Amino acid sequence: MSTTGLPFPGLRSGVELVPTTDQPQTGKDFTSDQEVRWCPGCGDYAVLKAVQGFLPDLGLRRENIVFVSGIGCSSRFPYYLDTYGMHSIHGRAPSIATGIATAREDLSVWVVTGDGDALSIGGNHLIHALRRNVNMTILLFNNRIYGLTKGQYSPTSEAGKITKSTPMGSLDHPFNPVSLALGAEATFVARTIDSDRKHLTTVLSAAAAHRGTSLVEIYQNCPIFNDGAFDAIKDNDTKADAIIPLVHGEPIVFGNGTKGLVRDSQTGGVKIVAVADVGDDAILVHDAHNPDPTTAFAISRLTDAGYLNQSPIGIFRQVERPTYDDQARGQITTAQQATPGDPTDRLAALIGGGDTWTVV
Repeated sequence: MSTTGLPFPGLRSGVELVPTTDQPQTGKDFTSDQEVRWCPGCGDYAVLKAVQGFLPDLGLRRENIVFVSGIGCSSRFPYYLDTYGMHSIHGRAPSIATGIATAREDLSVWVVTGDGDALSIGGNHLIHALRRNVNMTILLFNNRIYGLTKGQYSPTSEAGKITKSTPMGSLDHPFNPVSLALGAEATFVARTIDSDRKHLTTVLSAAAAHRGTSLVEIYQNCPIFNDGAFDAIKDNDTKADAIIPLVHGEPIVFGNGTKGLVRDSQTGGVKIVAVADVGDDAILVHDAHNPDPTTAFAISRLTDAGYLNQSPIGIFRQVERPTYDDQARGQITTAQQATPGDPTDRLAALIGGGDTWTVV
């Protein structure tokens, strides 16, 4: 079937839509028969429900969707979705997904990973997927702790964190996943919250529509080993001052409109001010489509960078750039056109060509 009119243009060319004569799909169609096994109260449940409820909106057959995970609590995701999926090895999900996306342009490829899986052993694999701009959507669950292995500090745990592996406090400076992605020049970078179903679904829709690598950091509470890590942005009494919402084309204000972001002439970054002190015209207008990621990076640094319990939430960057897998397939097509004939003959010619010798 043609993909003309596909509501998510970022999906791979050649993906077959569900025939319009079929019954509309629901979240239940994407729910497997496997028992969901996470700790009671885990934020993963909320994300799973949101994803199951969102997938029908893609308008794709279940066999045209694949989820690849690494190792960790979040990496159980493929078991709970009635799509194709693979529970792969620690930190390598982006690499495996790169191969799938390059070989199969008819698939919508997703990666589910955690802060430990993606940013520790998987750090190199993540940044190279981002810089290559492979057609995939990466969901990075960040609970700032190792949950599956029972509460060790992770690459996003705050300095001084007391855990089983750091009884005197962590000495490591934590990664900021959004800053890392922007530094790797990812073309789509966003942050959302497990408990905000509406915002999470909106960000997922934009990420799926993007052609290239989309990274979505999801603040996800671990009630057993790091409970309350994100209370400030979840509590009704504090979230208005804690959440800095990012909406393309709109002034960046929060605190019920009393606070906002302006450029900081001293540091070259951005800073928080009282709107009444500077006036509405001085407030920074968010531009997620700016090809230069400098301002988006500066905004990302507000997270835990001298502004206690405040965090920008939304789409930081959303730009277009040629994708790795599209270009790779283009090179293959060019090579095939330049050397017509049977593929087996071309392979034999390649192996036997150039400098060869016979060992006797």
